[in-house]
Amino acid sequence: MPRGGNRYGGGGRSDFYERGSYGGYRNNNRQDTGYQRRDETQGYWKDGVHHIGNRNPRTEKDLFGTHDDAVTQHTGINFEKYDDIPVEASGHDCPECITTFTSPPMDAHLLSNIELARYTTPTPVQKYSIPIIDAGRDLMACAQTGSGKTGGFLFPVFSELFSKGPISAPAEEESRGYRARKAHPQVLILAPTRELVSQIYDEAKKFAYRSWVKPAVVYGGSDIGAQIRNIERGCDLLVATPGRLVDLIERARISLSLIRFLVLDEADRMLDMGFEPQIRRIVEKEDMTRVEDRTTLMFSATFPRDIQYLARDFLKDYIFLSVGRVGSTSENITQKVEYVEDEDKRSVLLDILHSNEAVGLSLIFVETKRMADALSDFLLDHNFPATAIHGDRTQRERERALESFKTGRTPIMVATAVAARGLDIANVSHVISYDLPTDIDDYVHRIGRTGRAGNTGLATAFFNRGNKNIVNDLINILEEANQEIPGFLESIARETRSFGGRGRGRGRGGNNFGGRDYRKSNNDWNAPAPARDSGFPSLGGGRPAHNNNGGGGGNVPLQYQTKTSWF
Repeated sequence: MPRGGNRYGGGGRSDFYERGSYGGYRNNNRQDTGYQRRDETQGYWKDGVHHIGNRNPRTEKDLFGTHDDAVTQHTGINFEKYDDIPVEASGHDCPECITTFTSPPMDAHLLSNIELARYTTPTPVQKYSIPIIDAGRDLMACAQTGSGKTGGFLFPVFSELFSKGPISAPAEEESRGYRARKAHPQVLILAPTRELVSQIYDEAKKFAYRSWVKPAVVYGGSDIGAQIRNIERGCDLLVATPGRLVDLIERARISLSLIRFLVLDEADRMLDMGFEPQIRRIVEKEDMTRVEDRTTLMFSATFPRDIQYLARDFLKDYIFLSVGRVGSTSENITQKVEYVEDEDKRSVLLDILHSNEAVGLSLIFVETKRMADALSDFLLDHNFPATAIHGDRTQRERERALESFKTGRTPIMVATAVAARGLDIANVSHVISYDLPTDIDDYVHRIGRTGRAGNTGLATAFFNRGNKNIVNDLINILEEANQEIPGFLESIARETRSFGGRGRGRGRGGNNFGGRDYRKSNNDWNAPAPARDSGFPSLGGGRPAHNNNGGGGGNVPLQYQTKTSWF
């Protein structure tokens, strides 16, 4: 069924979309005039026509920056190498990919905002996702961070909103008093962390510029009253963390009954963080539109099998898109794996920061909040301008640290896993894994903080025998990229196997792709999904699954250098 169909009460899409938007709290008596603009840049929808707001140079500078602003730049010297990145799409009737930003299929006003943002060429994931979403298909996209996947869903979503216009609230909602009204967003984007939802919101504001669409963002750790007042001013596109969204639903402040697009970004991370109960409640237990009446999109850098089973419950007849990690076809990131014992890490780090390798912004990952603060203080004591970001910092402290880092006032940031996913900082030149994670996917996400959007970068990892639990997976990663394997990694891997450790790797997809479509090879695809031991209870009672048939010791060298590419 096309989006808009009979669930809208008779008129279908043709006349329904001519009504005024009801994304936030609006006076129903003014519905025929569309949005009441707070400023001249705000567009509105009236009589089936999208009226574009006026341009404002100051607003454009705030949103898009300037061409020489490193904080807002979006292209790098190797951007053209994106053409060499392999993409695999599975599912029946997959639309042809695009090669340029053009109208059609994209809305003309969206193209003007894309031009203001200085995006010139669609990335591989965008070349495929834009026509897929434009065709009304659900999508599961497996692409590394920095591949442009945020634009991969925002561009086609905004294009449809701009061309089709808003949906009015149900009559029973319109007849209620002001205090009883709820915000009715038409697009819901869920992401795991405050930093990621804030970044998606910032991007959404760019592409909503001068349009009728009002983006809003809600997340935990900040004043909920201020967030409620914000959605009261308009909420057509909502970016949210699952926990805060559930809170607002319980307060009867948000309804999901008009959702046209549901986006799950960093879906694997949300499940790793224990958000599956909240996500299932949002999608299956509240007034969310039926899967047949919405477009559902899942984007992430990894899609292991259990995530794909979740997608089976949320998506319909979807296309699976896998964008390669590339390996031999691009060398944007130089990886260095150094054997460093724990007691030597600080001195080795100082050597690196004193060297020419430390030009630009350096992002250092550690495993604990205490270590983040301690290492930041240590660097400050040694005259290196550093800051720290982790989960115990207040939202304001985190935002200040990120802003100081992005602008280069504090070019070194020590971070825990809270910053490992989704941070979009285009000019990070060096990522240092001071403490390696216990999961190889987290390692992949960490080094993906550099080499973004075609820029070159450097990633250094401190490895010792305490990290032997990931040695096989790390070797597998390097092999996928057709790179030289450091000798000490092979030695430790052999020791691990000789003592009964598991074999090499976890089968992360192979063939230079970040994931694979389990529908193509799993004979038990339609059987119940295996239980996921996340430490959190499952709500159960999910929607029936859809049948998606479419488709060592001794002299250890201190440094080994390899090259690979991630995004």
